[in-house]
Amino acid sequence: MPKRKVAVTLDAKLVHRVDALVLQQQFESRSQAVEAALAENLQRLDRTRLAHECTKLDPAEEQRLAEEGLAATGEMWPEY
Repeated sequence: MPKRKVAVTLDAKLVHRVDALVLQQQFESRSQAVEAALAENLQRLDRTRLAHECTKLDPAEEQRLAEEGLAATGEMWPEY
């Protein structure tokens, strides 16, 4: 995927911590460290959003739909 250059303003303590990770060769550059942290945080937000949406489901309704689906497809399944 092509990369784009952006400018961000960070707290000085964060920059020092990132620089320390670069010096320890955990990342090749500040950019790589920031990109990795941002990607990880966005993935975490996606998982959190999915978990939040799942709490809106009604377990009884989901069970009813599952049983209805099994009953309908059970007739189409071959006997073994």
